[in-house]
Amino acid sequence: MILVIKVLNEAKQQNCNFLLATPPCQGMSVAGKMKEDDPRNSLIKYVIKFIKELQPTHILIENVQGILKTSILVNDIKTKVIDYINNELKPLNYFINPTLVNTSDYGTAQSRKRAIFLISKFSKWELPNKENKITVKDAISYLPSLESEETSKIQYHYAKKHNKRHISFLKYTPTGKTALHNEIHYPKKEDGTRIKGYSTTYKRISWDKPAPTITMANGSVSSQNNVHPGVLKEDETYSDARVLSLKEIFILTGLPDDWHPPKWASENLIRQVIGEGVPPKLIDRLLSTIPIKNSE
Repeated sequence: MILVIKVLNEAKQQNCNFLLATPPCQGMSVAGKMKEDDPRNSLIKYVIKFIKELQPTHILIENVQGILKTSILVNDIKTKVIDYINNELKPLNYFINPTLVNTSDYGTAQSRKRAIFLISKFSKWELPNKENKITVKDAISYLPSLESEETSKIQYHYAKKHNKRHISFLKYTPTGKTALHNEIHYPKKEDGTRIKGYSTTYKRISWDKPAPTITMANGSVSSQNNVHPGVLKEDETYSDARVLSLKEIFILTGLPDDWHPPKWASENLIRQVIGEGVPPKLIDRLLSTIPIKNSE
């Protein structure tokens, strides 16, 4: 709470007139346990506190899709978050536009659906026009092929070291497919028994569409949609039996070429932060339609 007060006081001193809020979403995410009583769900109350104290002209709240259906306790009454926001802000003469967006519609080669609240004092804040999709091939096919532990001359484009068993079945897994469906070379435990799992695991992404959502576990081949698409070779195996390199996930997230993570950050930390981050081009496009005050 002390930190909240400190940040709020600093915002007041700086006459903050725009608020971008991304309260933690783990309690609402389909990737989590989706518990309505998760205390993190109520952090939206701090966002409302900031808005009431600062009265900014524009507010952008970003979260997972689940926020539109999630309820929290407000004065001991179960209330949907969307209703809570409306009840608190409409009396302050805010125009509120809750909507769902996909980052792949706004200049990013990654499909990532988000709930967005576009809030303005001036008028309804509309979404920008959708753009043509950028495929994985469009975005990263120029990068050199890499196998486990290989490096390249391109900064951040190097391959993680992978388990030999993982490599043995991934190299027989076609682009866009999961190794779980391989008839011969399928995931096995050390005792030889077949591994079972969701069809999104041990899976290569496709070249001809935007990348699936990049998650915090993007460094694991056994997690969701993390394996490089690969290219069919003359020996009937597929190249790049590995997860995406840091450079590849930077590009698919829409980070600029001159962006560099802190030198002290480990690869695992960088991957986790990218997995939780909001692709910046989405925010850029949303800001392009921000309402302007009528001068009349």
